Amino acid sequence: MTTTIIITFCSLMLVAYLFDLTSSKTKIPSAILLLLLGWSLRQFTNFFSIGLPNLSPALPVLGTVGLILIVLEGSLELELNRSKLGMIIKSFAGSLFSLLISALLLAWLFQHFEGYTFKNSLVNAIPFCIISSAIAIPSVRNLGSATKEFVIYESSLSDIIGVLFFNFVALNNSFGGHSFSVFGFQLLIIVVISFVATISLSYLLNKIEHHIKFVPIILLVLLIYSFSKIYHLPGLIFILLFGLFIGNLDELKRFKWIEKFKPDELNTEVQKFKELTGEATFLVRALFFLVFGYLLETAEILYPATLVWSIGITVGIFLIRIIQLKVSRLPLNPLLFIAPRGLITILLFLSIESTQRVSLVNNSMIIQVIIFSALIMMTGLIAAKKPEAVKNHEV
Repeated sequence: MTTTIIITFCSLMLVAYLFDLTSSKTKIPSAILLLLLGWSLRQFTNFFSIGLPNLSPALPVLGTVGLILIVLEGSLELELNRSKLGMIIKSFAGSLFSLLISALLLAWLFQHFEGYTFKNSLVNAIPFCIISSAIAIPSVRNLGSATKEFVIYESSLSDIIGVLFFNFVALNNSFGGHSFSVFGFQLLIIVVISFVATISLSYLLNKIEHHIKFVPIILLVLLIYSFSKIYHLPGLIFILLFGLFIGNLDELKRFKWIEKFKPDELNTEVQKFKELTGEATFLVRALFFLVFGYLLETAEILYPATLVWSIGITVGIFLIRIIQLKVSRLPLNPLLFIAPRGLITILLFLSIESTQRVSLVNNSMIIQVIIFSALIMMTGLIAAKKPEAVKNHEV
């Protein structure tokens, strides 16, 4: 039995690696292939009456760890300098605009047509309004550098802003001055914690001489994030700031105090840390989509009652994106199509309290929107200009 489990696990991960390796050329998002693989595995085990333990409890754990690693990986890739300021502002403003407009509009539709309270409608609407960096970033590897950079900024910021917005709405019964002041205080606390933790972790990264040094750093990052969640603090801010700090040591050399960290030596360690983070992210992300695909029921994917809503939500996503890109004066091709929903949508949906759930929003609607948005991205990327032509666009 042990040998069978090892063979199965290794085979599935190698297939997942093959999907990831070929996705930039085939334009088929690896997440969709992993969902299909997980679903096929479920049909196989059912057909041969192979009993497996309940994997549902593993899904939120894999999703949370995956989210942390994805944001960390994305933030390590982001460059902070004056030449990137315009891109950062556009990606932040675009993420915030599309998230707020689409969430408020969808919440109003839930309330108006289905009769739910506006707060519960908004809590259930937000997961649909966040771009999945887990799908978007791997899908643009073969595009121009400017387009790829913008997608990294936009999708990473969309994850962070979306989670902050979701937690703010879900944890507050009202949205008055008190709620905003508490939220502002929480942001201040996490910024202070992030500063202290980032300095401490960077020091450890540079000083640990043991041959195992990166895994403890990642575990400490996960630990700090988990403690921040217990006290309802926006832990993703810490992940972002830590990644930005150690990923931009060259830009920070003008500050004298940074010399204490020996940035030239630390850069070498950071490069190794990036590689390990990237590999860990791949493993956790692949496992998440495989497990989610395995837990899918065929009837949920083809459920007709949610199909109209799913199509409407998907159309709304891309209509709002057209407005966002036009206002930001960014090229529609190929950026219009790169707005997939995925891991973060599933994770937030699973974290909605039972008292705040609305019956309309279910597994069927979630998976249908993810598939529709991924198919549109796939079609758009196939039809998009070649990478050399995209590079000529200024994002």
